[in-house]
Amino acid sequence: MFEHYLQDLPLIAILRGVTPEEIEPIGDALFETGFRVMEIPLNSPRPLESIRRLSARLGDRALIGAGTVLDPAQVSEVGEAGGRLIVSPHGDTRVIEATVKAGMVSSPGVATPTEGFAALNAGAHGLKLFPAEQLGPQVVKAWRAVFPAQTLLMPVGGVTPDNMQAFVDAGANGFGLGSSLYKAGRSVEEVRANAERFAAAWRSLG
Repeated sequence: MFEHYLQDLPLIAILRGVTPEEIEPIGDALFETGFRVMEIPLNSPRPLESIRRLSARLGDRALIGAGTVLDPAQVSEVGEAGGRLIVSPHGDTRVIEATVKAGMVSSPGVATPTEGFAALNAGAHGLKLFPAEQLGPQVVKAWRAVFPAQTLLMPVGGVTPDNMQAFVDAGANGFGLGSSLYKAGRSVEEVRANAERFAAAWRSLG
C-alpha cells in the first residue's frame, strides 16, 4: 500500500503545527499538486481532528496519518480517527508492531543500520532516515549496499529541492518534507507554491 501512494510522487508532506480549521484547504492544495501521502504530527494542535477531517475528505485517494507517534496507544487513537499511516522519530518496535497489527503503514525513524534492520524485522514498511542533515547522502549509499533492495529509504530533515539529487543518486527512494514545505501560519498559496517547487524538482531529477 505504501508504494502505491508513493508511485507517482514519492514525497511525504509533514504538516507540523497545522490546525483542523486549515487542514482541508492545505490538503486540497497538496493533493492537487500530486502529493498522496500526508502526515499530521501529534504535537500539532488537535491533531486527531485534523486527521479525521483530512481522511474523510480524501478517502482512499491519499494515505493520511500521524507523525511523532511515540507509543502503541497512540496508534489506536490515530486509527480510530481514520489515519492509516504511523510515522515516528524513533524505531520503537512496540509502535511498529502495533501499527502492523492494526493493518496500518509503518515508517519509523532510524539513524543506524542496527535500528533499521530491527525496524524491518518488526514489520516496518519503509525507513525514515532521520535526521537527514546528520546522515547525508554518503550514509544512504552505504545503507543501500547492505539493506534488501526493496527497502524504502526516505530521508527526512533539511531536504530541499536543491539537495534531492545527491540523495537520490545515493539510493534514496523519496523524501519527507517538513518546514521547507509547510510550517504553522503559512498560507495555502505559499504551501501550494512550495509543493509545486518540490514536485517539479523531483520530476526533473536525472
